[in-house]
Amino acid sequence: MPVRTFSAPTITAIAALSLVHFASIAAAAAASAAPSAVDDLIPSTAFAQAGIGDEHTHAYIGGFTWDWPWRHDWGPASLSGYFEAAFGRWTTDEHGVEGNSWMTQVGLTPVLRARPGGSASGWFAEIGVGPNLILPLYRSGRKHFSTEFNFGDEFGFGRDFGAHRQHELGLRAEHFSNAGIEHPNPGENFAQLRYSYRF
Repeated sequence: MPVRTFSAPTITAIAALSLVHFASIAAAAAASAAPSAVDDLIPSTAFAQAGIGDEHTHAYIGGFTWDWPWRHDWGPASLSGYFEAAFGRWTTDEHGVEGNSWMTQVGLTPVLRARPGGSASGWFAEIGVGPNLILPLYRSGRKHFSTEFNFGDEFGFGRDFGAHRQHELGLRAEHFSNAGIEHPNPGENFAQLRYSYRF
């Protein structure tokens, strides 16, 4: 049986066609995956909040949230969650923060949200805890933090409204401390009003 041979140009052409075919498959896969990856980075909401704490301290915070891809219903109640990235400033009237009355807060917090009336309800309650950096060391009046790393605990409730439920108003209680990593650890408490806009 004769053996079929291919010339060098033919082999080159076959290899080139194979590469083109592989490249087209890879490009199609990348195109289908890219929107999903980009969508994961797009925040669900943007928010701004302001509040007052102990020791004449005020907080002004902004940030974004990313909804989790799950929701669980228990009878009439619905449970969901999101990640929250926050950046803001604290200011104190005591001017006792190493010569600077402004502190910067950067935090990332997973938050659980419950809707007592189910997912169709406009009312919600939420709770979360996450790591925060507060720079420089917080010092105000009688309170002196010993670490820049702290945990932020938050509990709040609110309601969404608007034609597409794109607006939210909420009231939050927040506590910051280092969970006893170092002492002193007096903690700081805030009551904050928050507005969010859903994209």
